[in-house]
Amino acid sequence: MEIRPDAKELIEMAHYKMPFGKYKDRLLIDLPLAYLVWFRQRGFPKGKLGKYLEIVLDVKSNGLEHIVRKLQKDFPR
Repeated sequence: MEIRPDAKELIEMAHYKMPFGKYKDRLLIDLPLAYLVWFRQRGFPKGKLGKYLEIVLDVKSNGLEHIVRKLQKDFPR
């Protein structure tokens, strides 16, 4: 089975900013790993934000931030 991510959604995630809290207006990829782990322990928010936070945690945990940085560079907002 081949997994094909939605390109538009990945680009949106690369530019998505935290809408509230201590890290408000920071790009999700720039959030500290400990903060993302904290969300996992307590439960990610519902909807798009929760989905993106979970993806960013996986990306950062696996050292793949360069992929998101490339998306940001190749598809600027």
